[in-house]
This record gives sequence, C-alpha cells and structure tokens, in this order.
Amino acid sequence: MKLIKHLLPFILVLTFSILTGCANTGQKGETAPQQTDEKMITIGWPLDVGPLNPHTYLPNQMTAQAMVYESLVEYNDDGTITPKLAENWDISEDKTTYVFHLRKDVTYSDGTAFNADNVIRNFDAVLANRDMHSWMGMVNHIKEVVKVDDFTIRLQLDEPYYPVLNELAFVRPFRFLGDNGFPAGDVTQDVIEAPIGTGPWVLTAYKKDEYALFSRNENYWGEKPLVEQIKVQIIPDAESIALAFENEELDIIYGRGIINLDSYTYLNDSSKYKTAASEPLSTKALLFNTQSGPLAELEVRQAIQYAINKEQMVESITHGTEKVANTLFWDAIPYANIELAPILYNPEKAQQLLDEAGWTLQNGEKIRSKNGQPLSLDLIYIATDAIQKPMAELMQGELAKIGVQLNLEGADVMVGLQKLMDDQVDINFWRTNGPPTDPHSFANESATANANGVYEAKLGLPNAKEIDAKIHQLLVGTDEEERVQLYTDILTMFHDQAVFYPLSYEINNVIYQPYLKDFAPRASEYDIPYAQMDK
Repeated sequence: MKLIKHLLPFILVLTFSILTGCANTGQKGETAPQQTDEKMITIGWPLDVGPLNPHTYLPNQMTAQAMVYESLVEYNDDGTITPKLAENWDISEDKTTYVFHLRKDVTYSDGTAFNADNVIRNFDAVLANRDMHSWMGMVNHIKEVVKVDDFTIRLQLDEPYYPVLNELAFVRPFRFLGDNGFPAGDVTQDVIEAPIGTGPWVLTAYKKDEYALFSRNENYWGEKPLVEQIKVQIIPDAESIALAFENEELDIIYGRGIINLDSYTYLNDSSKYKTAASEPLSTKALLFNTQSGPLAELEVRQAIQYAINKEQMVESITHGTEKVANTLFWDAIPYANIELAPILYNPEKAQQLLDEAGWTLQNGEKIRSKNGQPLSLDLIYIATDAIQKPMAELMQGELAKIGVQLNLEGADVMVGLQKLMDDQVDINFWRTNGPPTDPHSFANESATANANGVYEAKLGLPNAKEIDAKIHQLLVGTDEEERVQLYTDILTMFHDQAVFYPLSYEINNVIYQPYLKDFAPRASEYDIPYAQMDK
C-alpha cells in the first residue's frame, strides 16, 4: 500500500494508542476523569481524539491537537498572520531566509523550557519524515533550520516559497512538543511519550472511544481559558449526539457533519437553543478519476455534472446551511475570485454529450454502454459523514435517469483515498483544506503524488504536465501579478477539464445550550474557540 502522506483535514478515523495521564508525566493507559462540572464544557465528537501527536496526521483529530500545541505564527480571522510563539521575524530580500525571534516567557505544560534548542528538535523530527509531509510545499524547500541564539532560529529555504507563514500557522505538523514528550531517538512519526504542549489545555484523563478530558494549562503564557475543563465525549452516531444534546449531556455541538441537518434544523427551530455559523471555510466537491474508465473522457465528466440538480440537492440536504458552489473556491479565498462559467443543471445536455461520446442506450436497456462496456461508475463516500451519504444517494437517482449506473460504497476515508490513488475507484467526495492554507496547499497537493488524490486523478488530462509546471512556477515566484495570472490559468484548466464537481461551500454549524455565553466561531475550521467559551 502506498504511503498516504496527507488526508483532508476534516477527515477522521478510529484508532488510538496514547501514553497519557497528567501532562508532566509519561504514565501510560487510561485515567479516570476528575471533573469540575460547574466550569466544565462538554462537546460531542464522533471519533476518538487520537494520540495527540503534533507531528502526524490520522488518527489525530486536528481540533484536539490545536488545544494542546501552538505554532510560531497565528492565522487570524481577518486573514492576517501575527506572532504566536515567535514574537517577531525578519525575511531576507530574496525571500529565502526567515529569522524567528522566540518569546522568552513561554514554558511547556510540564514546566520545561521552550527555546531554540527545543524548536530545532521539533523541526528535525518533522523533517526526518519529509515524504510524509510533502503535501505541505514548504517541507520540500527547507534547506536547514539552525539555532542563532537561545531564542532565535533561522529557517533557510533553497528557493523562495511564498506561503511559508501560512503553512507554519497550520495545525500540523509544525507545532511544538515538549522535550519530555519525545520518544527514544526522537522518532515522533511512530509515537510520543506524552502530549506536552505550550497551549491553553492539557490532556488529564482519557478513555479510548469514550472521552478525553482537557484541563486548563495553569502554566499557560497567554490569556487563560474562562472555564476549567473541556470534555470531549465520543459519540459515533450523529443521531445519538443530537439526543445527548437534547438531554443536556452535552453543552455544545460544533462543526460540519457532526449531526445530520434534519437534527440541526429541528434543534434550531425549537427556539430552545443558541446557534451560530462560521463564514464559508471549505468546499465540498466530487473528484473524478481521469486515469481510466469512462471518466477518462471529458464528455462523460461533463455529462455527470449537467445531470445533477445541485441547487435542489444542497438546499434539501443541508437545509440552506451550506451555499451552492459553482467554483472550487469561494470568492473570498485569495486568488480565487475569477470568472468561470458554471455548469448548470441540464439533463438534456448531459444525454446529448453521452450520445455524442458513443455511450448509448441499446435495446431498451436502462444503462448506457459503449463497445459492450456498461456506463457504471463507483463512488465512495465517508461512512461517518452525515451529509455525504444522502448526497450520494440523491446523485445515484439523478444519474440513473440519464442511463448511468452509480454504485455507492461507504468507507473510511483512508480506504477511499487509497483506492483513488491506486486507480480503483471513479469518484470520491473531496474537499478543500480551507484557511489558512488555501489555495496554495491545493496547488501543491495537485502536483504531489500520494498526497490527497488530485495528482493521480488528473493524470489522464492532456495538459497534466502543463498544470504541474505552472503550479511550481507560482509557488516559487515572487512577482504578485504573475502569481495572480498563474492561479487564474490553473483554476481555469481544472474547471474546463471538469476534474472537480463543486457541490457546496461548507461552514461550521454551532448549536449550544442557552446557559453558555455567546462566542464567535473561528475562520479556521479546526480551531474551536474553547478559550472564549464560558457558562
């Protein structure tokens, strides 16, 4: 099996093995919670939080990693980058050298030092596994990271790479583990000794697939959270999460797809609870495999898109909580506000395209065929996602009307992604990463094998190599006007080749008990603002 280096951040799996206990110990095993109910907020989550390894991906949940670990710089809701663990930085004129000056008032949750030596140790651990992290373009351009003094480091690139600060702000892998959390040999890709970070929360109790209890980090250098504890209650079933909320076993439900939209609408319409919604964060889309099979033909890819009544589907399934997407990124994403002609619902056009491509209905058959091959496609959706399954079922019915058989499989995201990269499935649900890494992470992943499936999915395109060349040019270029034009070219080529079928712009839906004080959802999907929550 190929190494899956990066999976879409919104995606989760059930596997967890952690050395836990209080953050200043390396004690293994499960620990009983010591709860302070008056100042504890309980949130429902469908999957285990994972081992909380800051340098790796699944099964770690990014929302939990963000509670414990911090970055050198921070991405703000207005799109700006400001200091975090680095109090300031300098950038050379040629854009290849970044010098970060570290805060001197930071310690880890176990009281150990945060300094240049520790930062270098973390960078070294991540860069020892460049292949795993190559979805993040900066990893491929880091020449060295060296200590200048006890609180200064220098990051040297081999050539300019414009999104450096955005990628350093992302929730993983460039966040920092305390020295006592490192395993023997510093091989953090396998395991850590304990989840020790500089962040506002400390993991203090855990039972696999049942709960994770986080307590306020009393050593935190910044503004301390308003409540004492956050309990993440693991409830795999979306309906059970909604029921637990109604029974006041949960204080809050936060995120996309955590409960189905019928439940969300019911709870919202009851007027008993408070609700909030973020701005659009990411785009839900279908990714078509152009490597082989019927979808290697542009006309078939276009026909599939014309055949689906997307507006009706998004409205009926999301109850208006998501906005119909006709382009891969919504307009507020940098470099993405370009004119692209939408493919609108037109089943007659879909049938015409298939007829012209030689996929016809024979002798009263309900499924089209060409040279004896039936027009049958396989689509994989994430089994735990409350929205993907009904969307897949609706599309199955729409495509049947034009003579296309759509076979559905609910699976773990790793299964679907691996099948796509191995050319064993036709269509996957796919989504953009959202702030702070779009659109540059999309560009880099699209030109990187074994990253998120886009590289493999586009291999059948006649202009695949041209797209890769333009992507490299835009990521290392320093001219802003040229960068704008390159993004326009790349996004237009993907659009014209119908590699993606954008479905909806996703948001974080929030519903919470009336006794919680109001708060604003973040512009970053994985950073739940626990520190601002209060009863």
